[in-house]
Amino acid sequence: MIRRLFSVVMIVWLLGFVLFAVLLPQPVGTANTDGVVVLTGGKGRIDRGLEALRQGWARRLLVSGVGREVKPREFAAEYSINPALLSCCVTLGYKAVDTQSNGTETADWVRADRVRSIRLVTSDWHMRRAALELRRALPGDIVIIEDAVPTHPNLWALFLEYHKWLARLTAPVWDWD
Repeated sequence: MIRRLFSVVMIVWLLGFVLFAVLLPQPVGTANTDGVVVLTGGKGRIDRGLEALRQGWARRLLVSGVGREVKPREFAAEYSINPALLSCCVTLGYKAVDTQSNGTETADWVRADRVRSIRLVTSDWHMRRAALELRRALPGDIVIIEDAVPTHPNLWALFLEYHKWLARLTAPVWDWD
């Protein structure tokens, strides 16, 4: 009986991992939102968020998880952002240090700017957990459009992210407070 149960659990885990790895989230097209939230940490993320802002797909941009040593002027120079666009429409978030705190930082920004819909930009392999954290932190009426930046993650990165996602997905089950 225990071997059968273990076998079923292992098959479910393996199928889940295969689906997680094969069916990575994709970029979205020109969907309009009030704001764009970019989670730092991967190539192409900030560029994609700026594209959404410059194309008019959103009116505001939050870059969550910016290193404390990064100055707005340096950021603008690195990404060729016009100073007027930076001052009116780009918020550099310095509070977040991980995916969970990205959710908290985003929730603060959403409340302050009265944002009703966001385009979430992060890497394809990271999107599921990032969206989960944002949905937990934001009010339920906020629309989140997932705009994944395509990458080529290795198997180990997918393996780690799958387990982080599972841990966060089941976190309420294990929360005994």
